[in-house]
Amino acid sequence: MNNKSIFSVISLIVFLLVLNLSPQHSFAEDEESVKMNGTMPQKKFFDLKRELPEVINRFTFDSGYTFTYPDAVRGVYVTGHSAGGERFDSLINLINGSDLNAMVIDIKDDWGNLTYIPEENSPYSSIGKPYIKNPKTMMDTLQENQIYPIARVVVFKDTELANKKPEWSFKDGDKVWKNGRGESFVNPFLKEVWDYNVDLAIEAAKMGFQEIQFDYVRFPEGFETRDNELSYNHGDYTDESSENVQKRVSAVTDFVAYAKDKLKPYGVKVSVDIFGYSATLPEAPGIGQNFSKISENVDVISSMIYPSHWTSYFGIAKPDLEPYKLVSEYAKLENKKLGELESSPVSRPWLQDFTASYLGSGNYLEYGKEEVEAQIKALNENGIDEFLLWNAGNSYTEDVDYTPLD
Repeated sequence: MNNKSIFSVISLIVFLLVLNLSPQHSFAEDEESVKMNGTMPQKKFFDLKRELPEVINRFTFDSGYTFTYPDAVRGVYVTGHSAGGERFDSLINLINGSDLNAMVIDIKDDWGNLTYIPEENSPYSSIGKPYIKNPKTMMDTLQENQIYPIARVVVFKDTELANKKPEWSFKDGDKVWKNGRGESFVNPFLKEVWDYNVDLAIEAAKMGFQEIQFDYVRFPEGFETRDNELSYNHGDYTDESSENVQKRVSAVTDFVAYAKDKLKPYGVKVSVDIFGYSATLPEAPGIGQNFSKISENVDVISSMIYPSHWTSYFGIAKPDLEPYKLVSEYAKLENKKLGELESSPVSRPWLQDFTASYLGSGNYLEYGKEEVEAQIKALNENGIDEFLLWNAGNSYTEDVDYTPLD
């Protein structure tokens, strides 16, 4: 913590102590007394009283790391295994040998595990996995190479927490509900779940990450078909007069706003991953994602616009075969949507650097240099300079021109 931060904390403590010592005192009366008597100590006190909110807002935790925000973030996804294993060096080399400049690193993964072992007294010690064996060494390496570090925190898809705290999840009869892939979610209506994830994000900020990227900020897919069958707690949203869709949208949006506010003292940016199709709808009814409302509460919005994940959208029968057209049409739509907001976030979409062979013959392309560059070019032509590349195995295409319009 730097000297300014220490001064801010001391100022706050002094102010609160004075309030406790004289709870019945009228500030208005004291300020009038100051005007008449000109007592300097009191005047300084009232100056502090007026300035305290600003002082508090200036308090920022200092992790000890220094990173410069790039001209535009161009990053890759990195699992905990890759960040803590042999692949990490090759990913560093990939970035240093290209116009890439950022890594999105799993800190809390898709099953609810931490990807490193926290301190023994940590409330998260039971979910720690030794994937990243030495987080400090990793952060030192990122700083040395000036690779912008983003911590990925998967929020509401959390099998570990759901099984540990069934009352924070959705139950099918007397068992925790699982989807077809055996994954469980925790309940976005519950403030306890919010705090669990926000506190973990704070730990990532303390580690030195410059941005927290929240993923799976939503209800389970298809939840609207099960919401009346599953048993779960509506938390503070129980008595709302709005319909279930609006309750879900409120819960998801409120979490994002809450998380951003709680992370302010740590000086990190907040980003959220969101389904690309959410931007095409007023709101995604089942999962509770409203593109505009979430965008109003984040620094960065990262729509997942992999061509393989679309069906027949934008008049494109087989989107995976036309990466340039798909991304270009999406970018036009998103620009319009963000342009309607008073304060819009940075757009930093997720792009596809993998081959979706599961779509079947005739429905997919082998993705390589040409297909990746086509997506980036489509973004750039629509004024979107930032992007992230997804490959689940972290095996990225080589020799790609990541700034095709420069």
